[in-house]
Amino acid sequence: MSAPGPGRAARAALPAVLAVDGGNSKTDVALVATDGSVLAQVRGAGVPLRLSGETVRLLAGLAQQAARAAGLSATGVIAQHLVACMANVDLPEEERQLDQMLRAHGWSHSVDVANDTLAVLRAGLDGRLPAGLPGGPAAALAGGAGLDGPPPRWGVAITCGAGINGVGVAPDGRSTRYLALGTLTGDWGGGQGLAKNVMWWAARAEDGRGPQTLLREAVTAHYRVAQVRDVAIGIHLGTIAAESLHALVPVLFEVCGQGDQVARDLVDRLADEVCIMSLAAIRRLGLTEAAVPVVLGGGVLTARDPVLTTRIAAGLAAGAAGAIMRIVDVPPIAGAALLGLDHVGAPASAQGRLRSQYLSAAAGSSS
Repeated sequence: MSAPGPGRAARAALPAVLAVDGGNSKTDVALVATDGSVLAQVRGAGVPLRLSGETVRLLAGLAQQAARAAGLSATGVIAQHLVACMANVDLPEEERQLDQMLRAHGWSHSVDVANDTLAVLRAGLDGRLPAGLPGGPAAALAGGAGLDGPPPRWGVAITCGAGINGVGVAPDGRSTRYLALGTLTGDWGGGQGLAKNVMWWAARAEDGRGPQTLLREAVTAHYRVAQVRDVAIGIHLGTIAAESLHALVPVLFEVCGQGDQVARDLVDRLADEVCIMSLAAIRRLGLTEAAVPVVLGGGVLTARDPVLTTRIAAGLAAGAAGAIMRIVDVPPIAGAALLGLDHVGAPASAQGRLRSQYLSAAAGSSS
């Protein structure tokens, strides 16, 4: 006979949610109380490209840091429910594997693992969802409302940070996703991809293989070098970190705003790709006649570049008249935490409190 589980009082004394947003460039972990208060949040490195023991070691270290920051023991059960929304966990078998690995550590009484796109989708949808729906975060997003809740919540989310990915959830719980394994699976875009395209055009402008573009001067000014080739050689030799290329995305937007045609073409292509992914998901789910929320997340999209945002809005309107574009105003870790609050049946006020804390933090960081 198995040992009895913890009593109701013991469970209630624990934080409600251990939330994880594992991205390519960073990983956030938060402990959240049932009333929506963020008890602690810590940040670490991005998750490995492939699921392994290294992934869990990263999460273990961050979970322990969060527990200590919240004044809890860093060993044993530290939350009622764990939600891990992860980049680079793209296949169902990978989700199941990580689920088993996290359960084995015993940090929570229950576990949900999902792709990080679901955190973006939940972050962009307001209102209370029912607790404890079977089928994990996607089913919870699509499920019917609780007695005191609003209508069902569902939609499409596109996230564009270091990479690009998307997910769609229908009102009946059906979902659709992309493999998001790069060029092999038809992907284009993301911060790293855009930055490489900036370098590609700048290099060709410098050596005469392509048209002149202000990107050439912008790249050299950003890196404070004489020529674009100096950046390429520095990355090749390791004297310039390849990760630093991501900082060329704001440079691209700035040059686009100056009327440079090469930069504009890149921004337009990204906007079109976001629309293509969104509309394909809407068609797959048979929602072309519905008022579908399309949530945009990730640093590239939440930068709210006017050229990019305007073109996306126009493309969505042309392809699905009912599409409602939303740009998330809270980070993905908030979406993961909201999924956890849904699961444990936290009151509606908890979701508002959680959002207000993250909105306040965002306002403070931008002031």
